[in-house]
Amino acid sequence: MADADTARLSEQIVRSDFGPLAATVASVLLTRGRLPLLQLIRFSGLKPRIVRGAILVLVQHNILWHAQSDDDGEVLEINTEECLMRLRFGRYVWQAEQLYGKAGAEVVQLILDHGKLRPPDIISQLSTYDPVKAPSVYSQALYKLVEASYLRPSTVLSHVSPRDKRMRYEAEERIKISGFPTAKELRQAKETADARLKREEEEAERIGMKRKAKDQSGRSGKRKAVEEDVVDDEVYFRVNYERFNIHIRNKLIENAAMERYNDSVGLVIRATLKATEAKQTSLTDVRSDPTSLANIAMQLSEDDDLSTGLVLQSSKKPSTMTLLKDYLAILASADNPTPAGRAASFVSVNGPKVQVEFEIIGRRLGRRILEAIARERHGDDGVRIVRLLLDTGKMDEKQISKIGMMTNKDVRPLLSALSADSLVSLQEVPKSADRNPTRTFYLWYVDLQKAYSVILGRMYKTLYNIALRRQAEEEEPGVKAVLEKRQRSDVSQDEERLLTRNEREVLAQWEKKREKLTVLEMRAEEAVFVLRDLGTLVWNDE
Repeated sequence: MADADTARLSEQIVRSDFGPLAATVASVLLTRGRLPLLQLIRFSGLKPRIVRGAILVLVQHNILWHAQSDDDGEVLEINTEECLMRLRFGRYVWQAEQLYGKAGAEVVQLILDHGKLRPPDIISQLSTYDPVKAPSVYSQALYKLVEASYLRPSTVLSHVSPRDKRMRYEAEERIKISGFPTAKELRQAKETADARLKREEEEAERIGMKRKAKDQSGRSGKRKAVEEDVVDDEVYFRVNYERFNIHIRNKLIENAAMERYNDSVGLVIRATLKATEAKQTSLTDVRSDPTSLANIAMQLSEDDDLSTGLVLQSSKKPSTMTLLKDYLAILASADNPTPAGRAASFVSVNGPKVQVEFEIIGRRLGRRILEAIARERHGDDGVRIVRLLLDTGKMDEKQISKIGMMTNKDVRPLLSALSADSLVSLQEVPKSADRNPTRTFYLWYVDLQKAYSVILGRMYKTLYNIALRRQAEEEEPGVKAVLEKRQRSDVSQDEERLLTRNEREVLAQWEKKREKLTVLEMRAEEAVFVLRDLGTLVWNDE
């Protein structure tokens, strides 16, 4: 069952995409957890036919899971992660257009609009206006998307809640442990269960492409049977969000490198990421696959001038490979072979091979968000305390005051305010068994998992408020009347002549407000991506 902020945002997304009836069904499942159909009908207060229709729509769009319960039989459960991914659909379509052109973007957009589709349905709907040439264009784009794993088959396992199966597998692994299980054995049992579940999902998704014989006649007149891979027309395909999220992660890494150094460093890190992009399949990868300097150099265009980002001693321009080595040494913090230098690096260089360190960069991105929240709410002094605790560890109030060079009267209220926002936490270390407060040490530290969880909830609340603000701006009487008028076919063709000056001004003000809300939503969504999608890397601070 989702928390309050996640539930409100998910309900708002379902309401805006599927209407109030589907939102009512989703709200009941979000607030009450998994339910069988009869209880869902009773709690929603809707007619059975309407509830079944809403369930069909939500299942078609992969928002509802099925699960088998021993007490209630088949139950339904909301998939909040799938629901929250709908905020990125526009970015996914744009990314598909950048990779595979307009045809690829139209294929991805159609599948996102329908949840899942078979290839014949995709081709027939997109080829309505050009039934002669369009089918071959869209078939080629569909093949490329499936081959590169941007589309994946929709299987039975993708509609079943994995939580129950994971718990059952963990229980089976725990039974194999003799005696009282240790923490290490429990962790190994959990990892074994996760690996088993992931292996089952991968085996179930080994469909979508099939071998087809293709006859080719040679010079001697004999036909040779040659097999080729084609898209299976009987398989339903859905968008693989993780494949598109990899591009978002790589863009964040590129922007971080450009902000820290310059644009030339951004070109080098982009080329390094592109060299291994085909092998990047998961956001949980600690680092990229090794690649060579030659592969990185091949990803650079002829117009890229790397010499502009370095101060060269001689007037003679060095070669591209020499400049590339210098940039990679900077990104690897080769001049600072200490733990602090490694924590500030972007890549690691092992001989001729280069790897991008996703885990190190992810931790740094998460820490940047934490420090930005601390600075916004508590100023530079709050950031100083947070950085001190992150770098040093647990400290008491006097140590923080001494090392942070702040007075005790300033530190105490600031620590209380930071603790109220869950940015810092308190650890009690009693001197005696009676836990007397006068004989107890109080140590302050940063609990990253707790801090990131609270910040993530606030980001969900921010996204929900942005959606409400956009809806309220649209429903203002003056704006609503102008928007309805602009939707008329005659007005949309000639807005300058058929709209008055006052109406054009209202429209311009509304578009300006919508643009500001969209920019704010993208910033909040970027923070959500770092804290949630990169969570396994960001929250790990060993």
